[in-house]
Amino acid sequence: MDIAAEYNNRELVPDHPRIIAEWHEAARAFRDGAPGEFDLSYGARTRNRLDYFTATEGGTGPIVIFIHGGYWRSFDKSVFSHMARGAHAHGLDVAIPGYTLCPEVTIPDIIDELRQCCLFLANRFGRRLLVVGHSAGGHLAACMAATDWQLYGARPDLVQACLSVSGLFDLRPLMATPMNEDLRLTPADAMAASPLFWPVPNRLPLDSWAGGEESFEFLRQARSLPAAWAGLGLPCRYEVSPGENHFSVVNGLSKPDHPLSRRLAELAFG
Repeated sequence: MDIAAEYNNRELVPDHPRIIAEWHEAARAFRDGAPGEFDLSYGARTRNRLDYFTATEGGTGPIVIFIHGGYWRSFDKSVFSHMARGAHAHGLDVAIPGYTLCPEVTIPDIIDELRQCCLFLANRFGRRLLVVGHSAGGHLAACMAATDWQLYGARPDLVQACLSVSGLFDLRPLMATPMNEDLRLTPADAMAASPLFWPVPNRLPLDSWAGGEESFEFLRQARSLPAAWAGLGLPCRYEVSPGENHFSVVNGLSKPDHPLSRRLAELAFG
């Protein structure tokens, strides 16, 4: 198996420039008309900012946190504002954070930044969180779900549920790819930053979704975490969206009637 090719989604999806251009346009259009607060600071670094899209006065249900992907080294929160549309339509407030990118920081640093974001939202709004992410963001969402929040002075059940789309849960294969020049993963760091190997302190629902046209490795990764956590007694679900590739699969979150958005609402209110 050519590991580098398996993880090179831009080569695997020749149409990715069109999809990414559509993300930019849709995000701008949604952000321009959506109520909320923008560029709220949750940490000390420049990219430690979040956009908060308010669905209802006073808020109902948990706060949805959508964490963007880009292999921990590209994109920004502003590219994904429209991913709040599905949850928004179901009455859920949505926070979309940015974070510092590799190689300026390491993946463990980014995990710590997202924990700061979760604590900021918990302290400000006093509500539980539903963590959602795509690709590298799916990895970070799983890390938030597997965090022992009592160690950070927060309620142990701070994270109510996790929905990962095309997530990566075992980072060891990435050491064999050219992107590791930016990620700088060592064997020890890859193990330590892989939620597949973490204990899970709380029993919470986990959904892992992937596109049917994704590479063997991404489908394997998407299956791996629900299989492992189901073995620990967590309610887990693995779903494949037929005909969707690594970039298109996440678009379901921007469509209120899409199965992905409906499932998000079920995890919030079910």
